[in-house]
Amino acid sequence: MSKYKYLHDNSYVNLVLKGFTSIITGFCIWGGAYLIKGVLNGFLIDDSPLGMLSLEIIEIFLLGILLFVFIFSNITIIIAGRKVAKKDRFKLWNTKTKNIAFKYLLILTLIFIILNLLINAGLINYLTPALLIQYGLLLYLLKNKGRKQILIISGLAVFLALICFLIPSYWYSSVSILGIAHIAYGVVVK
Repeated sequence: MSKYKYLHDNSYVNLVLKGFTSIITGFCIWGGAYLIKGVLNGFLIDDSPLGMLSLEIIEIFLLGILLFVFIFSNITIIIAGRKVAKKDRFKLWNTKTKNIAFKYLLILTLIFIILNLLINAGLINYLTPALLIQYGLLLYLLKNKGRKQILIISGLAVFLALICFLIPSYWYSSVSILGIAHIAYGVVVK
C-alpha cells in the first residue's frame, strides 16, 4: 500500500502535460497564433474593420489573446490534475506539486520580465524566438523521469526559435508547428 501512496504523492501524476491536457494546450497555442495572425493581418488591410482601430487597441487584443491562451492552458492542467486526484483519492497539492508550481511561477515571472524588456527595447522581432527558447527551457526544467518524450517538444521549441531568429516572419508557422506537436504528443501519449 505504501508503494501505491508513493506513486500518487508526486507531481508526475498530478500536474502533467500529457494526453488530453497536451491536446487542449496544443489547440490553444495553435488557435492563439491563428487569432494573432488574423488580428495583425486585419490591422494591415485598409478595408478591414481592424484597420480602423488604434495601435493601442490592437495591442490590447493581442495581449488578451495571449492571456487567454496562457490561462486556459494552465486551467486545463489543474483541472486534469484534480480529476486524477479525485479519482484516485489523493491530495492534489502536496509538497512536490507545490514545489513544481513554485518553480513554474518563478520561471514564468522570468519569461514575462525578459519579454517585457525586449518590448521596451523595441526588439519586437526577437519576441517569438525568446518565448520559444524560454518555453523549451520551461518544458526541460519541469520534465520528469517518466515522461522523457516531452524533451522532443522542448528541443523542437528551441529549434523553431532558431529558425524564427533567422527568419522573423516565420513566427506564425513556428508557433503553429509547436501547437501541432503538442496535439500529436497528446494523442500518442493518450
